[in-house]
Amino acid sequence: MRVISLLTDFGTQDEYVGVIKGVILARNPTAVVVDISHAVPPQDVPAAAVMLKAAFPYFPQTAVHVVVVDPGVGGRRSIVALALKDGPIFLAPDNGVLTPILMDARPKEVVRVENPAFFLDRVSRTFHGRDIFAPVAAAVAGGVPLGRLGAPMAPTDLVRIELAAARQDQAHAVSGTVVGVDRFGNLVTNIDAALLDPATHPDLQVRIGAHRIQGLGTTYEAAAPQRAVALIGSRGTLEIAVNRGNAAETLSVGKGAAVRVDWPGGAADTPTDP
Repeated sequence: MRVISLLTDFGTQDEYVGVIKGVILARNPTAVVVDISHAVPPQDVPAAAVMLKAAFPYFPQTAVHVVVVDPGVGGRRSIVALALKDGPIFLAPDNGVLTPILMDARPKEVVRVENPAFFLDRVSRTFHGRDIFAPVAAAVAGGVPLGRLGAPMAPTDLVRIELAAARQDQAHAVSGTVVGVDRFGNLVTNIDAALLDPATHPDLQVRIGAHRIQGLGTTYEAAAPQRAVALIGSRGTLEIAVNRGNAAETLSVGKGAAVRVDWPGGAADTPTDP
């Protein structure tokens, strides 16, 4: 019994996700299918990459992770299967969605998925999630070696995308970007907690848009209701939230917004917590 995770931009209002699960279970009835999310913004490959990086370490090492955020479906892009040395397997379009995996780990094996023996009998040009990804995932979870799926690839040949990275501008400042907005309106940034140790920088100030937030809280309730708080979220990165509110709406900022953190000795302004 092996876990198969699903990460897509399909949403849940149509039959797409249910059909994918149906194909998997028809081919491999003992598989355990787990949804990471089906609410990736449509065709947003970088968002899917960030979400995959945040989620997969918490799964069993034997899991098969299926990513179907695929603007190039039916076109010239390949589908690839990638195995890490410590066990996880990823099945995804070769469109850069595996970039964080390639940055942080050394692949054991990469193949191009091209053997029709593992596909459904009829393959639509517009629904490879059903016709290729699902049956191939079922086969891999059932023990089919990656080498039977298609020709090997060098990891260096996989498509990579540029993901926004935080940077230390000077000795007392870090700049980053909002890389996502979660269901609660919390602004998730790419500024890693390691750069913002509150014990080292107890007086730091977070600047986003026209707003200033003084210090780091430890919980969402560290600020008064309807007031902004900066804290380290569950992904291990800086988040900006509004206690019992929606930070994206309250602060009028969203994905792509610049974030800057200053601490004494830097260029911090007078705090004006919204």
